[in-house]
Amino acid sequence: MSTIEIIYPTLEEQKSFFVNFTANMTIEEAIEKSDILKKYEEIDLKINHVGIFNQVKKLTDKINAGDRIEIYRDLIANPKEVRRKRAQKQKEAGVIK
Repeated sequence: MSTIEIIYPTLEEQKSFFVNFTANMTIEEAIEKSDILKKYEEIDLKINHVGIFNQVKKLTDKINAGDRIEIYRDLIANPKEVRRKRAQKQKEAGVIK
């Protein structure tokens, strides 16, 4: 029997949960079946986006055998802001002009 992997990476860990694949299973059904929502109570499927192999999907999308479902967190920092601050520090240190 084929399995589906569900992951939710945090700053501390990335734990995988596995469920048996059944035909016509949706992303939401697989997540609920995995018990990941019990371990990570901060997950809210009304807020958190989900995807399969780095492609954003809807909870109602059907999955295929061997898929890896990812539950995404909000970004801690805006990448553009981080790069801007790094460039400013380098400019102040004389590394760049």
